[in-house]
Amino acid sequence: MTQNDSNQDSPRLGTLAVHAGEEQYLAERATQVPVFLSAAFGYENVEEWLEVALGRAQGHIYSRNTNPTIAAFEEKVRQLEGAEAATSFATGMAAISNTLFALLKPADRVVSLKDTYGGTNKLFIEFLPRYQIKVALCDTTDAGAVEAAISEDCQLLYLETPTNPTLKVVDIARLAQAAHQQGAIVVVDNTVGTPINQNPIALGADLVIHSATKFLGGHADALGGVICGRRDLVEQVYHYREINGAALDPMSAYLLLRGMKTLELRIERQNRSAMQIAQFLEAQPSVELVNYPGLESSPGHEIAKRQMRGYGGMLSFQLKGGFEAVKKFLAQLRYAHLAANLGAVETVAGPPATTSHVEETVEERAAMGIPEGLVRYSVGIEDVNDLIADLAQALAKIG
Repeated sequence: MTQNDSNQDSPRLGTLAVHAGEEQYLAERATQVPVFLSAAFGYENVEEWLEVALGRAQGHIYSRNTNPTIAAFEEKVRQLEGAEAATSFATGMAAISNTLFALLKPADRVVSLKDTYGGTNKLFIEFLPRYQIKVALCDTTDAGAVEAAISEDCQLLYLETPTNPTLKVVDIARLAQAAHQQGAIVVVDNTVGTPINQNPIALGADLVIHSATKFLGGHADALGGVICGRRDLVEQVYHYREINGAALDPMSAYLLLRGMKTLELRIERQNRSAMQIAQFLEAQPSVELVNYPGLESSPGHEIAKRQMRGYGGMLSFQLKGGFEAVKKFLAQLRYAHLAANLGAVETVAGPPATTSHVEETVEERAAMGIPEGLVRYSVGIEDVNDLIADLAQALAKIG
């Protein structure tokens, strides 16, 4: 777990993405943080060892708890999000599940949204109720309904914005204020938004979650998750994680660190390309609806303008003809991996049935407002004109 005691003014995001968290671990004059592939770390005497074990001195004891490579990754995310502390996990879902189970107890009540990521939704509808934790899932676009649910009883408000895969936008500041009036903790999944485009802590969130596998790493070669925010809450989650054992491994941390050096560059390009692609798709007769918060037609556009610096590298669109049209269309794409991932340098596309909401049934997806004719399209860093031409030829072939 990484914490900050510095009072220095923070550099800008692009500089933080390259340098933050690394200086302490640049061993032997290296310019890159090494991979510390050591399960344990030794000490010359018990007194020094005990000081570290009790948290009175900096250091590492066992890599399930902390590790230098992992600490550098955590610190980079912490600074990018403007948080007090951060801790990491083996996957994004480990970050989400550990956070919920660490902070909730039987009879507590969680308020969240109907169309969160599929794995998150499964925690709400299947796993948390087993522990007598009550869950209220509200219409994602109805802030009044969320506020009403919070006012009834709420220990934790869980938000995701923009949502995956429908790209709905939630007013973080408004709902965080309502939750704090009830003494509730506010957790925001910022995976799709990224710290380049929005910082939920500045808008009132207590904790921010990322699936680092996605945009943070950016190269689809490492799994990881991370939370950051209030130090007291991060410490609670860290304690649960160190016992639960869902630790990030050092090699993945190294790959995530390497990927994050180009985070701002990638996101800026993906923002621009996604906007152009969304505008193109909106004009196509075979496309019923385009979901992208950058479009003026998007119901969440005005909120996104207030709380985001960019609108993100992912969009989704609904094809006429339903799931059969989706299957035909995807088979024609030349410049997109058909895979269950997002946020990579390569464009990735697929339907919710095989990506974000593979765990849900057709009926469950429909109840969440996710049609079977939807395509999730995560824009890579390829030339946008090539991507648009690719989309055009694939659409032409499905009639």
